Amino acid sequence: MEARYLEDASGFRGHAERVIIPVDEAGVAAALKEAHAAGMPVTVAGAGTGVTGARVPFGGWVLSLEKLARVDVHAGYAVAGPGASLEDLHAAARRAGQFYPPDPTETSASIGGVIATNASGARSFRYGATRRWVEGLRVVLADGNVREFNRGQAVDFDPSEVTAPAVTKNTAGYPLRPGMDWVDLFVGSEGTLGVITEARLRLLPLPAALLAGVIFFAGEEEALDAVDAWRAAEPRMLEYFDAASLDLLRERFPEIPAAARAALLIERELESEDDALVDEWVERIENSGALAEVSWVALSTADRERFRRFRHALPELVNETVRRAGALKMNTDYSVPIARNREMLAWYRLHLEREFPGRYVIFGHIGDAHVHVNLLTAPGERERATSLLTEFARQAVALGGAVSAEHGLGKRKAHLLELQYAPQHIEAMRAVKRRLDPRGILGRGTLLLA
Repeated sequence: MEARYLEDASGFRGHAERVIIPVDEAGVAAALKEAHAAGMPVTVAGAGTGVTGARVPFGGWVLSLEKLARVDVHAGYAVAGPGASLEDLHAAARRAGQFYPPDPTETSASIGGVIATNASGARSFRYGATRRWVEGLRVVLADGNVREFNRGQAVDFDPSEVTAPAVTKNTAGYPLRPGMDWVDLFVGSEGTLGVITEARLRLLPLPAALLAGVIFFAGEEEALDAVDAWRAAEPRMLEYFDAASLDLLRERFPEIPAAARAALLIERELESEDDALVDEWVERIENSGALAEVSWVALSTADRERFRRFRHALPELVNETVRRAGALKMNTDYSVPIARNREMLAWYRLHLEREFPGRYVIFGHIGDAHVHVNLLTAPGERERATSLLTEFARQAVALGGAVSAEHGLGKRKAHLLELQYAPQHIEAMRAVKRRLDPRGILGRGTLLLA
């Protein structure tokens, strides 16, 4: 059996008895009917770009959706199969003068995967997560029955209600509430409630112009001051890089200014390249305490793509560093209320410098108070790293935050769910799982611990 069906991008690895690769929805339904009758566990596999182990099987069958990869673009929406890549969707939409707002870092991720995790990415500050952009789904339930759900179609049972944290991004568990949409239930459910075979996704017209920039700062505090000031200026992207992130990025981008110890990546949509907002942003940057003269600001498509490569290169470099060390990827995906952003960052720094000094990077979606801590560990440090990341999760929850903002919990982080939710809330999620998957065959071990 090929290794790619047994692991994800974190290096987490499992085992399976069989891999099934259906060519259409009927094949998915047939496989699930057979599995349901036999009580056989089924793990749904996307592109393998996740880092939580959701697609890693612990026995049973792997159901790969790679051949369900069509993408059809229409005015205002696209219809996509779960095996289509995010990159394919972006390209098809762009050719039609449109774009799909969610922008997860890994564009080779499958559409099914980004829906399963309610992924968001760099444009989440303006556009939020995947759930907001899903208008309809075709789903094969655990028993093989096929259902179609449209936005606005409420669940036909009382799912109970769980208390959601006061954050802009949360994808931990099922977002249960009375009268909720079926669509909202399946988005973010990590392949535990059904298998998505088709999605209708809302698109927007491409903006007339975009201002983009990588703005460098001599220190973290100046960058954080700018974040607080710039949120109100409505950028669609507000991303953060700490000093260690910039040091790692210098391997590929030696032109990063030597004095830079923090950076922000911004994008702002414009009415035209002559939009008065351009001058406003130039003035804003100059007055922010940034290293304005050596920062990168541009309107051209080529430069914007260079800035995007800059952003996407960082997790790639982290993954390469960890793989070379022979270690498992150890990272956070916690969000906190925006007012607690600095407090959470200070907590991270205090404990990281004590436990893993000089061996971590912090970057990501700071506009949403959702940054990623990545540990650059060595083999044999997994237990100590896991303990530290769990303490970070406890602190995020203590500040009113979430233990997963966009990656989901999978198998590696399922134990964190009980930190965020009370036992009765987790039991409500289990009740929904039992209703839709009474034999518990889908995603066994993912999200809800046995």
